[in-house]
Amino acid sequence: MTTAGAATHFRSFPVTDGSLVIGGVPLRQLAERVGQTPFFAYDRNRLTERVSELRSHLPQGIHLSYAIKANPMPAVVQHMAHLVDGFDVASSAEMRTALDTTVPAPHISFAGPGKRAGEIRQAVASGVVIHLESSRELEEASKAADALGVRPRIAIRVNPDFELRASGMRMGGGAQQFGTDAEAVPGLLKELADRDLDFVGFHIFTGSQCLSAKAICEMHERTVNLVTRLAPNAPGPIRHLNIGGGYGIPYAHDHQALELKPIGEKLQTLLDTVVRREFPEARVVLELGRFLVGEAGIYVTRIIDRKVSRGRVFLITDGGLHHQLAASGNFGQVIRRNYPVAIGNRIGVAEQEEATVVGCLCTPLDLLADKVQLPVAEIGDLFVVFQSGAYARTASPADFLSHPASLEVLI
Repeated sequence: MTTAGAATHFRSFPVTDGSLVIGGVPLRQLAERVGQTPFFAYDRNRLTERVSELRSHLPQGIHLSYAIKANPMPAVVQHMAHLVDGFDVASSAEMRTALDTTVPAPHISFAGPGKRAGEIRQAVASGVVIHLESSRELEEASKAADALGVRPRIAIRVNPDFELRASGMRMGGGAQQFGTDAEAVPGLLKELADRDLDFVGFHIFTGSQCLSAKAICEMHERTVNLVTRLAPNAPGPIRHLNIGGGYGIPYAHDHQALELKPIGEKLQTLLDTVVRREFPEARVVLELGRFLVGEAGIYVTRIIDRKVSRGRVFLITDGGLHHQLAASGNFGQVIRRNYPVAIGNRIGVAEQEEATVVGCLCTPLDLLADKVQLPVAEIGDLFVVFQSGAYARTASPADFLSHPASLEVLI
């Protein structure tokens, strides 16, 4: 028997009369306003507070960039535009969303493998920084520059020769589809120097969902050292230095939140001892997505049936893995652990039971919470999955079995 761990994770969501409150609105009232379930709700105050908390630990010389892929809802992006210093995008659609804010184009970067020629042309025309990942992308950027008569801003995304230890997903080190191997970067820089492109710097991203401050500090130090080795090959000064991110959030009840103080201290040391001396013109960018928005969102789905099968309680909802794939275990591809969950309109109710919460899809993989302790729930109650502000709705197979799509609201 396991617990949902909800008490750890909704502590900063207020509760009134046994109901979760999102953005000052009780959950049942919010559901009535939305008009249907399931839906995702994002709390703008929590977004603001997270950025403020992070900035209180970061040195002044660090520029904060929001990775839109974590949550590309236009209203969220518009809100984040007033909190961060720039955006990182990974598609032309995300680029358009970013350009539709007050963030200036030079503070928007476009990364990701397999950029199509048309996307690169759009990036050149818009003036964003293009993080090149291959010689082919360099060639496409050159063609677009010649055709448009524009000198594009170019950075090289580097696949480093090290990994982010303790990360949930490694995106650097070893053989990767991301970036150019560090040992091949000097050759790419030489090729770039022969073209009329505005080289601005480097992008190094090693992994994501790391909860170890020690590992992140080590990653930042090795990143700066790698740039120091690569910089002499560059055709100009380093003016843009994206040092990645990978800061994680707790998803299971036994996860510990990332400690920010030592990370901020390490970044300050690196700025003082290396960066400002070696790269005085560099705009140092910390790129974060999940860490900024993940804990600000919840997924809300309604219980539409309750059944007991051979002594086991099943609560069946109108949502499921087609909206919140990660909470279900990604089609069984990972060792599944329960996200923090709750019956959102029965917070603090004394009478508890062990229940398994499932969605409405015709597959046993449609599992939102397995054998968790919850208040005794009834049909019509609202089931909540916390930590749903990042890589949730847009990272899920919405068309699977053709059920209705979920809505999103920013409160």
